Amino acid sequence: MRIRAIAVLCIFIIGMAVPVLAANDERYSYITINDMTINLERDQANIKVNYTIDPGTQLIVYLLGKQDLKVKLLKVLNYEDATVKNVEMNSAEFQVNDISYDYGKGIYWFPEHEFNVVIPNLRVVSPQVAREYRNTKNFSDGMGFFDR
Repeated sequence: MRIRAIAVLCIFIIGMAVPVLAANDERYSYITINDMTINLERDQANIKVNYTIDPGTQLIVYLLGKQDLKVKLLKVLNYEDATVKNVEMNSAEFQVNDISYDYGKGIYWFPEHEFNVVIPNLRVVSPQVAREYRNTKNFSDGMGFFDR
């Protein structure tokens, strides 16, 4: 019981200190985003995020579980309806349904979006084309695509 209280206190202290220490825009709390890939299929997106966790925080995540990590990654994505498929210590996968506008006859529009951090390498893949962006916080133009 005492160890659990100490662990919670450590998380609280790190949670207060780490955001102050974050100097680059790819960081959110103890997470540094490396890259993100968004695979579009009809009105659904499968998102894979690769990241690193501060070394001092890794032990706490191992001991107390990944719930806080999941919450922070969802905040980074900035999609309200994202579903967590898998979260590991250096990558995570999410699914977002109804993300694209369906214009019928297999025509879709993936709209612009703003993330809560800068994504160093963003790749958006549709059945027809893959677009790559560097050091961006916004997917600003949107993208049209056709179902296979």
